[in-house]
Amino acid sequence: MTSDTSAVGRKAAQEQPTISVERDGEIVIIRLNRPDRLNAFTLQMGAEIRAVLDETDADDSVRAVVLTGEGRAFCAGADLEAGGSTFDASSEVAGDEVPPDEGGLLTLRMFASLKPIVAAINGPSAGVGVTMTLPADVRIASEDAKFGFVFAARGLVPEAASSWFLPRLVGLPTALQWTIGAKMVQVDEALERGLVQQVVPKDKVLETAIAVAREMTANSAPVSAALTRQLLWRMAGAPSPLDAHHADSKAIFYRGQSGDVYEGVMSFLEKRPATYPNTVSKDLPDIF
Repeated sequence: MTSDTSAVGRKAAQEQPTISVERDGEIVIIRLNRPDRLNAFTLQMGAEIRAVLDETDADDSVRAVVLTGEGRAFCAGADLEAGGSTFDASSEVAGDEVPPDEGGLLTLRMFASLKPIVAAINGPSAGVGVTMTLPADVRIASEDAKFGFVFAARGLVPEAASSWFLPRLVGLPTALQWTIGAKMVQVDEALERGLVQQVVPKDKVLETAIAVAREMTANSAPVSAALTRQLLWRMAGAPSPLDAHHADSKAIFYRGQSGDVYEGVMSFLEKRPATYPNTVSKDLPDIF
């Protein structure tokens, strides 16, 4: 793995960043990097992650993103250093204005990602530390991971658009049980209910996540991977299969004319590896 040398990386170095960014070949690793605070979430952290996702979407050499934490925890949730007023934003707005939830700004950006995202959950997580992982395509957890849906126990409600994401991952009854009950979910239950897809030893979490990300992208045309991710996520909330049919029809029509499809078919017929000519930055059709 190599350290990040991008504009985001240089800027973050000047501002004492809350994350670090690395490359492992075609995989970008975003690491929450406040281990002394158990990687507690801040507004700066959310902004930095969103900025890196802007870069990964624009960089055709990046095939996937892995999100993990530094130290013994993944993310302890929102930083509560301000005490009881931590979540009171009333002094920052005028009139009846309601500011956007910062966790939601992050998960919506992850939702819109053109590259697959794998969460390598290397330890306990709570609050936004859990909900920020929900738009990931795969979640790999360490054996000591646990997941705190503790909002109601703090007088809050689930945030980061988790009322949309969580039921789609674990089902509505489980989502209700966990969130209304402010439950701390152990890793075995998280695996059983589908919140995580794999549990591995702590020292294997990151390498497993990288391997999963690489397996997801190694044989896929980048534009097709981006479109497939968007189709499945967006159609998860569609009111009818007719919406999916319309989106599928556009995607098939535009992809059918592409150099990628010609190469994909010919490489299959000629029994050789494919070399896809299209790129996400230049050739992604707008099907939505």
